[in-house]
Amino acid sequence: MGYGRLSQVFARARGEGRAVLVGYLPAGFPSVTGGIAAMRAMVEAGVDVVEVGLPYSDPTIDGPVIQAAADAALRRGVTTRDVLRTVAAVAETGAPALVMTYWNPVERYGVEAFARDLAAAGGAGAITPDLPPEEAGPWLDAATHAGLDPVFLVAPSSTDVRIAAVAEVGRGFIYAASLMGVTGTRAAVGERAAGLVGRVRAITDTAVAVGLGVSTPAQAAEVAGFADGVIVGSALVRVLVDSDRAGEDADAGVAALRRVAAGLASGVRGSVLSAHPG
Repeated sequence: MGYGRLSQVFARARGEGRAVLVGYLPAGFPSVTGGIAAMRAMVEAGVDVVEVGLPYSDPTIDGPVIQAAADAALRRGVTTRDVLRTVAAVAETGAPALVMTYWNPVERYGVEAFARDLAAAGGAGAITPDLPPEEAGPWLDAATHAGLDPVFLVAPSSTDVRIAAVAEVGRGFIYAASLMGVTGTRAAVGERAAGLVGRVRAITDTAVAVGLGVSTPAQAAEVAGFADGVIVGSALVRVLVDSDRAGEDADAGVAALRRVAAGLASGVRGSVLSAHPG
């Protein structure tokens, strides 16, 4: 059962005086086995929680880098079963594995079946960015029955009422989007991110992790100074995309990814001792 593992990771990190590093990669890129190797390398480099992306043909918040990787994975035949196999491989490392998925693939697979199979693979939960909490009843029931954490998003535009609704049904952590727009690397983290974290903390004790736009160790350190978790996606995916486009072998891409993940982990761990006293 995955329920509670995310909370344990955040509690342990808090006791160590630091934030949690969450790393995202889509399953099936550059191949299923290549993606698994990359995710395992991230964990070895210091990533605490892995978001396993379920490639989807009609994303709404994915920027061009993640879209490129997801499109390639779909062209190469990745399936939901491959995503679950990837989750199982990541779970074997001991790091919690979450699926990041739009709602349509879950509905097509079958809500209860998806929750059951995700739990059987060792998954800790799922992030569903386009599923409003008001419409999440079937998923919440299935996730609770399977012992999974349902994770929902809030944004700078979210009202206090919406934040409260997310806090009421979400478990594990709350995903705070640092800015409005799609995923991607940026020169600076959204200025409203710290304020959003403060608004969430005024409503709930659930951990808050910030994503969208974090791409460098310095940015990771900045976010770790005010949030419980730092989520990095595009900066990690870009390493594999660039390696794939350059025709490099999978080992070279994984090695480069390991270096980037280690730098981000160093940023998260080196800057937050005063912000997270435990």
